[in-house]
Amino acid sequence: MKKLFTLIITCCICSVAFAQNDAIDNFFSSYSEDDNFTKVTISSKMFELLMHVEAEGEDEKELLETITKLKGMRILVQDNVSNGDAQYNSAIKKVKGDYEVLMNVDDNDEDMTFFIKENNGIIEELLMVLGGKNSFMIMSIVGDIDLNQIAKLSRSLDIDGMENLENLEK
Repeated sequence: MKKLFTLIITCCICSVAFAQNDAIDNFFSSYSEDDNFTKVTISSKMFELLMHVEAEGEDEKELLETITKLKGMRILVQDNVSNGDAQYNSAIKKVKGDYEVLMNVDDNDEDMTFFIKENNGIIEELLMVLGGKNSFMIMSIVGDIDLNQIAKLSRSLDIDGMENLENLEK
C-alpha cells in the first residue's frame, strides 16, 4: 500500500512539473546539470497553500486570488557570465514562433522581452527573457494570468524586471 501511495504522489508531482510544456523546458533540461545556473520551480501546490493565508486588506485579497489561479512558476538564472547577450538572443529565437511579444525593454546594460501565450483571449503563460553582458534569466509563469495583478505581486515579492509590466497600461 505504501508503494502504491508513493507511486501516486510521484505521478502527481511529475504531472505538475511536466504540465509546463513550454519554452523554458528546453532551457531547464539543457542546463539542469550546470552548477552555474540557479533553477527555481514553484508548483501549483505552493500557490494553493497560500489560499489558506488570511488577507488583511483588499489588495492582499486580490493578490491571493491571483496567486491561486497560477499553476506554476519556473526561473532559470545565471549571473556573472560572459555570454549573457548570446544566451538572451538564443532564447528569443527559440520562443518567437510559439509566443507573442508583449513588450521589449532595451537598456544599456540589459535587454528584456516579455512574451505571452494566449488561448481564446486568456493569457495562459507569461514568459520573461532577460539578458545582458553579465547576466541571463528566463522566467515562466503559467496559469490564468492577470498582468496587472502579476505586476503587483512582483512588487511585493521584489522580482527584478517585472515592475515593467506596470507600464503596459500607459
